[in-house]
Amino acid sequence: MAVPKKVAERLVAGIKRYQAILTAAKSRDVGEADTVTIVKDMLAEVFGYDKYAEVTSEFAIRGTYCDLAIKVDGVLQTLIEVKAVGLDLKEAHVKQAIDYAANQGVDWVLLTNGVYWRVYHVIFSKPIEQELVVDIDFTTLSSRSDADLDHLYLWCKEGWQKSVLAEYHHQKQALSRFFVGGMLLTDPVLDVIRRELRRISPDVKIDADQIRAVLTSEVIKREVLEGDKADEARKKIGRAAAKALRQIAVKPSKTQPEVGLLLPKIARDDASTESVKSE
Repeated sequence: MAVPKKVAERLVAGIKRYQAILTAAKSRDVGEADTVTIVKDMLAEVFGYDKYAEVTSEFAIRGTYCDLAIKVDGVLQTLIEVKAVGLDLKEAHVKQAIDYAANQGVDWVLLTNGVYWRVYHVIFSKPIEQELVVDIDFTTLSSRSDADLDHLYLWCKEGWQKSVLAEYHHQKQALSRFFVGGMLLTDPVLDVIRRELRRISPDVKIDADQIRAVLTSEVIKREVLEGDKADEARKKIGRAAAKALRQIAVKPSKTQPEVGLLLPKIARDDASTESVKSE
């Protein structure tokens, strides 16, 4: 991603300034209230938010409070849970912040102690779940690293307004081991592998089911193919393929390949299942 020059300059200055501040704060073992003050200043000086108009302290949620909240153009965008700079961030802290977000219908949560900045995407399922999208140790960042500046830009106001965090999340999902593992088992990919294997060994008969069996038993780890994340990845692949099928049905073209090459078996199965449910 291209970080605007003015934003990059602000990030570079912010890294240099706040690495020293955070190190000193941690050595003094300052409490949560002082850490909240540092984080609020960082949101303004590093990440570009107006700390008077866009950052709200002690955001009220059903009789309790979340430490900070960010509103852009008057719309609540994310909730921020802050812990003391010397405190390790734990699973219980994540759950607390996610519960707040679910109550407010907010998609994004930030958990931080000033040093570590962890951005979570809220998954509105039953039960509510979360996915860690960004994990930054601010004290180890390099002001000369484009990759580090890119990661900070995800959370900047300018990046937020351009939806770069959402785009980064989608890219990360697409490149997840679950998505890639599911894609390897679709009919189009298996057909390509079969064709290439037959090119190497033209006298050997190989079919897609044999390749699928080798991939699932010897190549792809079981944890990639089993569980909720693997199931969700297969569903996404199926929905995308089904969408491609519908587009072909609406706009047929002589240059388009046959539907069987575009639609993985899993998508055909999902499509038929959904058809039965709708009936």
